[in-house]
Amino acid sequence: MTNERRRFSRVDFEAEVELEQGDYRCTAELIDISLKGLLLHLPQEHRFDEQQPVDACVHLSDQTPISMSTRIAHQSQQQLGLMCELIDLDSIGHLRRLIELNLGDPKAAERELAELIHNAKS
Repeated sequence: MTNERRRFSRVDFEAEVELEQGDYRCTAELIDISLKGLLLHLPQEHRFDEQQPVDACVHLSDQTPISMSTRIAHQSQQQLGLMCELIDLDSIGHLRRLIELNLGDPKAAERELAELIHNAKS
């Protein structure tokens, strides 16, 4: 996907991400995050079932997780792109604040959140 087509700002952020798909669990490193999903670096080659959802929990700090249910957008030997399908209100609040702080523009974060809500209703 090119940057011209991307409607949601990506934020480079280092954090540990716990992934769960059925009985399979692993840990990955966050490359970037947006209101629409995650790009992860996997320490070893992993293959996820592209037909099954993946639960992801990004650890911003001990007290501040961002949890979402995702589907796989793309995967390679050591990268995994996940699209957010479902996110709780607390997590979306933490994510919105993270994006707002990194963009330096609260109005831009609000526009992206409004776009996400509009797309979810469509």
